[in-house]
Amino acid sequence: MATTLRDAFSVTRLSFWAGALLSSLVGSLLYIVTAHSIEGDAETRFVNHARHAQSVISVRVKSYTDLLRAAGSMLQSTDIMTHRRFHEYVRGLDLPRNYPAVDSMNFAAWVTESDRVAFMDDLREEMQRHLGKDVQLEISPPGLRPYYLAMAYFEPDPKNPALYGIDLATNRYFSRQLMESRDQGTLYASGTPIPALSTPNNIYLGMRAPIYRFGMPVNDVEQRRAAYVGSLGIAFNLPKLLNGVIDEVPIKGLRMTLYDIGAGMDAAGRDVTGRPLALFDSRGTTRDPTPALDSGDDVFTTTLPLDFNGRPWKTIYSVHKSALYTEFDTYYPKLMMAFGFLGSILLYALLHTLTSSRRAALSLAQEMTSELRESQTKLQLSHQKLRRLADHAYQIKEIERKRIAREIHDDLGQSLLALRIEAELLAGRTKGTHSHLHKRARATLLQIDATIKSVRQIINDLRPTVLDLGLSAAVEWQVNQFQRRTGIQCEIQDDHGEIALPDHCATAFFRILQESLTNIVRHANATRV
Repeated sequence: MATTLRDAFSVTRLSFWAGALLSSLVGSLLYIVTAHSIEGDAETRFVNHARHAQSVISVRVKSYTDLLRAAGSMLQSTDIMTHRRFHEYVRGLDLPRNYPAVDSMNFAAWVTESDRVAFMDDLREEMQRHLGKDVQLEISPPGLRPYYLAMAYFEPDPKNPALYGIDLATNRYFSRQLMESRDQGTLYASGTPIPALSTPNNIYLGMRAPIYRFGMPVNDVEQRRAAYVGSLGIAFNLPKLLNGVIDEVPIKGLRMTLYDIGAGMDAAGRDVTGRPLALFDSRGTTRDPTPALDSGDDVFTTTLPLDFNGRPWKTIYSVHKSALYTEFDTYYPKLMMAFGFLGSILLYALLHTLTSSRRAALSLAQEMTSELRESQTKLQLSHQKLRRLADHAYQIKEIERKRIAREIHDDLGQSLLALRIEAELLAGRTKGTHSHLHKRARATLLQIDATIKSVRQIINDLRPTVLDLGLSAAVEWQVNQFQRRTGIQCEIQDDHGEIALPDHCATAFFRILQESLTNIVRHANATRV
């Protein structure tokens, strides 16, 4: 007895620890799955917000590109352009309010060596009229060259007039890019900082568009070179362009770092010296314009491409995961772990209780199975009896309908026929002598005909007498009646000839045909049957 109790106690203790271990595993699994699910949802929201910010940047870049194109179209729409007209056009744009990031807009004229002296004389004279004082201007850097791309217009007016006459073509790399822009008729975007304007984490960028002479064709490279008159450009401040993009993203602590990875840069945004060159960093300062990028398991990071008029950029967005978690997200995995543990314990206890009573359940199930089989047998017998009873009732109904139809046909039909004969004789005898009586006799005759027709319809509804001629004849008659009543074209295909069937089977078949034709009229919208 003591041994039995000890064994039972050992088994119970083993089952308890097994259940506790299983419940702990289930709770841990639910914790991991819930935590991963919450993290995945947070990362999806982060990526969607980053893509929205990227689209806002693209829209802003496009608006500044459209500004350059519109100004270029203005220059190309006239054959005479003066500094005063250019000044009034730019002033009308109201750059500080409509394009706050644009620092300046300028035009550099294409001048050959043969036209250099005349160009500089005209530029000095125009600047003297514009500034109201004598200004000594020269193309800089000095020296004779086959061609020049000299700065002719500059808005807003610079404090230093020496900016006029600067030759952009002296920069070998810059000049090559501008010549490609001229030959292709496309915008040129450097994507790299303008040294004269940029400071750490306060980058200025430029875009330039080729300008062609009014009215000249520009269909191929040679025509573009012949029509080329200069280059229109804008310089804009990148932090001002991106100002407010971060504010539109409802994530606290979001960091945005913009890199140029075009020509002269590698995929990590480093120049030829290996230094990373960030065009913009939302956490950058003057002392540390490009802090180290956020990394680690507690940070969400995504990199999105950006096209700056043909020059590739990349934007890295990063944020700490905690910025996207709510207080509920923090406690939810723990709640799921507790729920999994307790639920598993209860389920395990239930299964253990059910297992201990398995034999009693099996015995009860066998007894119930035997009773169920007996009940099924009785139910099948009942179904068979009901089926026979329903068939018998149907046959009785059809026999009764057949009897009533024949009695109506034999008795009422004969009476109506005799009555019609008498009425027809009366109508014939009173035709020429009693017009009023003849009219009443004819009306009575028509009423008798209508009654005979109704009686025939009632007989056919009860049991068509045409069934006595055979099933094929009954089918053909019913189809003809359907076609005459509905106007639907019908075709009978009967390759078997007359089929001998018992009377009750032929009647059932005929009823099925009637119901089928009725359903065709109600639901099929058919034109041919």
